Amino acid sequence: MRRRHSAARRTAAILLAATGVLSACSTGPPPVPSADACGTAAPAGPVDSWTAAPARLSGPYQDKTIRDVVHTSIGGTSVRLRLSNAFGTTAVKFGSVWVGAQSDGAGLVAGSNQRVRFTGAETTTVAAGAEVVSDPVDLTVRPGENLSVSIHVDGDTGDVTGHLKTEQHGWYADGDAGADTSAAPYTHQIDRWFWLDAVTVQPSRPARTVVALGDSITDGYHSTVDANHRWPDYLAGRLGPCGRFGIANEGIAGNRVTANGSGVSAEARLQRDVLAQPNAGTVIYLEGINDIDSTVKAAGQLIQADQKIVDRAHAAGLRIIGGTITPFEGFHTYSPATEGIRASVNAWIRDSGTFDGVADFDAALRDPADPHRLLGRYDSGDHLHPGDDGYQAMANAVPLGALG
Repeated sequence: MRRRHSAARRTAAILLAATGVLSACSTGPPPVPSADACGTAAPAGPVDSWTAAPARLSGPYQDKTIRDVVHTSIGGTSVRLRLSNAFGTTAVKFGSVWVGAQSDGAGLVAGSNQRVRFTGAETTTVAAGAEVVSDPVDLTVRPGENLSVSIHVDGDTGDVTGHLKTEQHGWYADGDAGADTSAAPYTHQIDRWFWLDAVTVQPSRPARTVVALGDSITDGYHSTVDANHRWPDYLAGRLGPCGRFGIANEGIAGNRVTANGSGVSAEARLQRDVLAQPNAGTVIYLEGINDIDSTVKAAGQLIQADQKIVDRAHAAGLRIIGGTITPFEGFHTYSPATEGIRASVNAWIRDSGTFDGVADFDAALRDPADPHRLLGRYDSGDHLHPGDDGYQAMANAVPLGALG
């Protein structure tokens, strides 16, 4: 059901978020509790603990084992993997898939590596344009830990479905090395995720998936590599190890609302990347800066496109929190015209009552002395993307009470 906040409540939430008052929980990476630290409750539905929005990567890869390293948000008593060939040009045969806890680099914690099956089989073939979800794996997943997913591909893969701009190192080995828990076979380092689309867990208590839909800023571009300092990671830290929400990061660098760019447009991928996520309850929506840079010449164009996103989310029964577009004076596409569009769209996000809550990322990151710019300590250096401290400030700006 669609809900509206009064202007007073919405303004109060924005001010509290911008000053960090809502960040009562730890603001650093979440602690890793023991398996039973959060207790148990009635069985709950599955939620996403980690996701990455798929896009087309170059290929092919043949007879390689990719070891994707991913960072969990919420824990659970079992795990399913979703493998995607959405942008593939040929069917891909996954000869073996394994999942375990990362120890260091490409190495795994002894005894944690588990074989993954698909309707009981150890191999699976996924047609071009399709995806597959694994059987449940009996593996206790702890919030805030890194998992290593090892995927061996047989035959020619054609173009690969995966994710760029990961800010996370992975590895690959020649041949089938998925069962090997050591780092020894993994001599090639990579900086992207291959085929792995989601890690879904079975939580021990009722929980919902929160989807962060956005561009490179949601993707965590220019955050410290291997540190898990994207703002959705920091948000998971605010929620704590026993939180009620899994965080699905569906950011794509260069993504737009109104047109395809790096990946398909936010509107075109909404069904796959947001509405189809298990037990999705809330969307945190931050898009538009790439539209302002290129395709949009008036605020009304972007507002109209945003309204369609909101309407579809509400029609699917989801709450949607609007994120204000962050400052970017000093970046090469900045101009008085682009700044005017940003200001108008932000005013609509804050004041129209369209959204179920507002995360005022603009207010959280801007320089009070020059509100068109990022505050210096939040700027990664390119005047567009925040650094680690900026991503922390963004996480602090999300009103937790609006998550549902």
